[in-house]
Amino acid sequence: MKLTWIDIRATGAKAAILEEALHQRVDGIVSDTVADFEGLPPTVKKILFPQGKNLPEDLGATDIVIAVPAEHGQPEQLAEHHLGVEFGRYVEIADPATLEEACQSARNYPWSLLYFRDPTKIPLEIVIAAAANATGSLITTAQDVAEAKIIFGVLEHGSDGVLLAPAAVGDATALKAASVVESPELELVELTVTATTHVGMGERACVDTCTHFREDEGILVGSHSKGMVLCVSETHPLPYMPTRPFRVNAGAIHSYTLSENERTNYLSELKSGSKVTAVDVKGRTRVVTVGRVKIESRPLISVDAQAPNGQAVNLILQDDWHVRVFGAGGAVLNSTELKPGDIILGHLPSADRHVGYPINEFCLEK
Repeated sequence: MKLTWIDIRATGAKAAILEEALHQRVDGIVSDTVADFEGLPPTVKKILFPQGKNLPEDLGATDIVIAVPAEHGQPEQLAEHHLGVEFGRYVEIADPATLEEACQSARNYPWSLLYFRDPTKIPLEIVIAAAANATGSLITTAQDVAEAKIIFGVLEHGSDGVLLAPAAVGDATALKAASVVESPELELVELTVTATTHVGMGERACVDTCTHFREDEGILVGSHSKGMVLCVSETHPLPYMPTRPFRVNAGAIHSYTLSENERTNYLSELKSGSKVTAVDVKGRTRVVTVGRVKIESRPLISVDAQAPNGQAVNLILQDDWHVRVFGAGGAVLNSTELKPGDIILGHLPSADRHVGYPINEFCLEK
């Protein structure tokens, strides 16, 4: 979870923005007025950022002060006069000299608030790399939630947090949702194959992502929303064609797969820019972006399996030797060679689905 700071200094709807931010449990409220912190709960950090103003002698309930050195002095000197308050530094990056200041701040202060004048994210990458072994936190100013999502993912690590001045009610909620960059682990189960059947022609989907899959990763696919099989990515060598490490030959177009935020999508719904959940053989996950989906007519094979709890699971795949699923211990199994008694890895989502969203209702799939 990344840090979320909400800037209320210039908002015209301060009360409503504050109410939403506190309800969403943002990590910090940023103001240039100590009085704004009165009555705020202890669960939120009160961050004073008096840019363009004098630093008050009485900091009240302030937890963190972001100082502008040219206006307020150096943070370490200020901290000597205000025990119990953390001091950080603001840096506006506009050229190589200020970029070096940001790198030094990131290495030396507990908090560095960064504003990048230019839209490129390469300077942020440099600061993140420079602070790789530092203990302080980088907070980067974002113009909107869309930019915040990019900042959270820069250099795979991202900034430790984002400062956003909401343009309207709803922005704090969206920022909090964007801050959840880690995907939860899933419980994988061993399914026992009960039958395989050649079912004739149909359309299958290859899901080509913008990500290089690891050899132990794939995506979960199934004919039913409550039972899915872990399909192998094309990272493993094949005798007649080069590897496609970004691809999963996933299954027939009616099949479900997991996208993000516990939602499912039909393979036929996926398109450039869609999100799917990559899953490894230990159940660790990450959300990846779809670059393209290739739907083509191919012969299909139906694989039936049973979970330890007796639940039936089905997957319909392209009927070809090079299409693979994961077996016990992460073994890579050719789908056309599966036979009753073989073990394959799968996942059993607990909720039924309505337009892809989990819902607690009666739903029979067969």
